Amino acid sequence: MATYLYAITGADHPLRLNDVAGVGSPAAPLRTVKTKDLCAVVSDAPAELRAKRRDVVAHQGVQERLLADGAALPMRFGLVGPDDAQVVSALEEHRDTYTQRLAEIAGCREYHLKVARDEDDLLREIVQESAEVQRLNERTRQNPDAYDDKVALGELISQEVQARQDRARTDIVALLTPDAVRTAAVEPTKRHFLSVSFLVEREKAAAFSEAVHAEAGKRGDAYTFDLHGPLPPYSFV
Repeated sequence: MATYLYAITGADHPLRLNDVAGVGSPAAPLRTVKTKDLCAVVSDAPAELRAKRRDVVAHQGVQERLLADGAALPMRFGLVGPDDAQVVSALEEHRDTYTQRLAEIAGCREYHLKVARDEDDLLREIVQESAEVQRLNERTRQNPDAYDDKVALGELISQEVQARQDRARTDIVALLTPDAVRTAAVEPTKRHFLSVSFLVEREKAAAFSEAVHAEAGKRGDAYTFDLHGPLPPYSFV
């Protein structure tokens, strides 16, 4: 029987899981696979597993319960091992790494921040502040057939957009990093120029959230700050 993995904890974790349901329909009972130093919280893997809301919520619910009582390394949804014996082998083989990660995330949760900026507002700023953009823009207006000038204008605007987004990204992360234990950058989306996760200690969570909202207020309505958390620290496992 394949083994579905929820999280890895230290062997001394209280593991209060009696009233928590796992994935599958009906949900298979949760159990633990232990070594001397570590414990994996698992269940039998469903024959067919898809990212349905019920199962995703159940998966995270197990992790939330574990994290409420101590450090736990959350596994990504859908992680399945061949059997319990292979899980034991993995725990033993990577004991030092897992133990170190558990120490790093103890008392911490993940907060994920995405930031976008209104494109029209950014373009207006570039036109207002760049004399070269103004010059090329005027030339292309006066001569619609000036292909080289159009190409040069497009390249210059693209460079300005990238430079300003890079600067904003660096400034925002630098501002918030002091309230975090670690950061993990994520590839920006087409809409968001910044996508980054912060590992934050529980006692600093309020200050971190306040810092995010303060920065959003300072930058104004042209910026959109989307903060998600507290989350299991997936990005730091």
